[in-house]
Amino acid sequence: MILSDKWKDYEVIDTSDGEKLERWGKYILIRPDPQIIWNKEKQDRRWKDPNGHYYRSDKGGGHWEFSDLPEQWQISYGDLKFNLKPFSFKHTGLFPEQAANWDYAAGKIKEAGGHREKIKVLNLFAYTGGATLSAAAAGAHVTHVDASKGMVAWAKENALSSGIPHENLRWIVDDCTKFVEREIRRGNTYDAVILDPPSYGRGPKGEIWKMEDDIFGFLQLVVKVLSKDPLFVILNSYTTGLQPGVLTYMMNTLFTKKLGGRAEAYEVGLPVSCDSLILPCGATGRWER
Repeated sequence: MILSDKWKDYEVIDTSDGEKLERWGKYILIRPDPQIIWNKEKQDRRWKDPNGHYYRSDKGGGHWEFSDLPEQWQISYGDLKFNLKPFSFKHTGLFPEQAANWDYAAGKIKEAGGHREKIKVLNLFAYTGGATLSAAAAGAHVTHVDASKGMVAWAKENALSSGIPHENLRWIVDDCTKFVEREIRRGNTYDAVILDPPSYGRGPKGEIWKMEDDIFGFLQLVVKVLSKDPLFVILNSYTTGLQPGVLTYMMNTLFTKKLGGRAEAYEVGLPVSCDSLILPCGATGRWER
């Protein structure tokens, strides 16, 4: 398991009864988490007085209840700054467990930076840009692709708040599969690819994405858009059934056999302050030279 344990502005305080108690900067939120199947005593007093509590409905969806929570606020991870706001479907605009991958990508880019020209990174299903900002701050040129115009606008706002040079960034609103197919036809390649696909989603023109059905074929396209001397590929999964072993098998089949290097996959976790245990938060696979 790899841990995102370097946060100062984010913390999982406690977990119980299908929910996690979190600190985002100075604000306390309670949100549901399907991994939390245990029910234990809630000793921290902040369970009783959060700034925001998302209640899931038995009929699907859910709703927030707020207490002195601003419409938008900001937290930092190192020099990166992220603007947060509560979504109607429990999210805040950031997945803190991905910080370990941000650090990994930044380290690989900095390590290679002295040996080649500007490193080109493709971030697919890029959401609000955590990986984009980290890679660009490390010196790469990042192409950020997401099907949601609103998410790309949010990522631009985060880049501006973080002081990322605009010449290091390229913003694309498009279906990721169609974009990669066009890049292959154009002959455009990238030194690293980061993928954070949803379990299920729709493109801007109604294109349907289902992780279990589409990810292997999509990775076959990713192989074709890599440069002759690629650095790494990162693949994240929050989909039940796609355990680390599945990610390792796919990445070794498609990347290692053709390009050499090695692929490994891990559970991703966040430390829980109250009991020093680890909350599992999905899986990530990494192929590297």
